[in-house]
Amino acid sequence: MSSLNDSSPSILIVEDEAAMAKALELKLTKEGYIVKVAANGREGMSALRENQFDAMLLDIMMPEVDGWEMMETMQREGISLPILITSNLSQTEDIQRAEALGAKKFLVKSNQTLADIVAEVQIVVTG
Repeated sequence: MSSLNDSSPSILIVEDEAAMAKALELKLTKEGYIVKVAANGREGMSALRENQFDAMLLDIMMPEVDGWEMMETMQREGISLPILITSNLSQTEDIQRAEALGAKKFLVKSNQTLADIVAEVQIVVTG
């Protein structure tokens, strides 16, 4: 397993909405992060198995492998890193399930600006 870059924090974005993924990638890159984008949980798991990341932004509702299944697979495989959920799901049950599966933050996309999401990433990465 390799690190994408030893000097800059690396972030994995797992998001099926191409425009949202690109906007997050551009904003995080501008802030100095090394960013990898995966369009679904299958691609996300592949990236996690091949690289080390400092944090992950994870959508829940995605084709092929969704965010729930991805977090369950991570637990089974012992893959651990800070997870920030970025989803339009906002039910209490969804938030509680995400926390039970290891999410540090649950951000409802429709309630957050890109700057808000980047600020949350910075908090999680810097501790």
